[in-house]
Amino acid sequence: MGVSVEASKGKKKRGAAPDINITPLVDVVLVLLIIFMVVTPQLEAGEAVELPTIFNPDPKAKSKLDPVVLTYTLSGRYFYEKESFADAASFKARLEREHAAHPDRRIILKGDYRNTFGKMRELFDLIQKVGFQGVALMVSEKPEGASGAQWAKLPKPGGN
Repeated sequence: MGVSVEASKGKKKRGAAPDINITPLVDVVLVLLIIFMVVTPQLEAGEAVELPTIFNPDPKAKSKLDPVVLTYTLSGRYFYEKESFADAASFKARLEREHAAHPDRRIILKGDYRNTFGKMRELFDLIQKVGFQGVALMVSEKPEGASGAQWAKLPKPGGN
């Protein structure tokens, strides 16, 4: 904040006139904006996954129990919430411990849309063999007004 003082010759002296400098405020706001833009994506559990999209989401499809989010990435890594597993055997052991502690807990499976159907089906099978009954897929909603032609341009699963 600064003050501007004018020298006056022959005029009545008015005193100090306040002059607000907002440049430091703008600098602080922009730095905070950049910090939030960098930190917010890191808050998401696990590795980045591109979700498949749906056209008609069910607004009543909220579960009463706190679900467990499992992630299977395109690179083949498994995540139990934020805990990473390199192979299916250790991942299965973690699921078995969770099922023993909370057998009624729901599972939300978050998988990259570019994964093959066979890989995702194997993961469904693994979850069901452990004993979990409720498995749901996490998807992203198709934006309102988006045409089918926009979604047809997405890369096909398997990289082709």
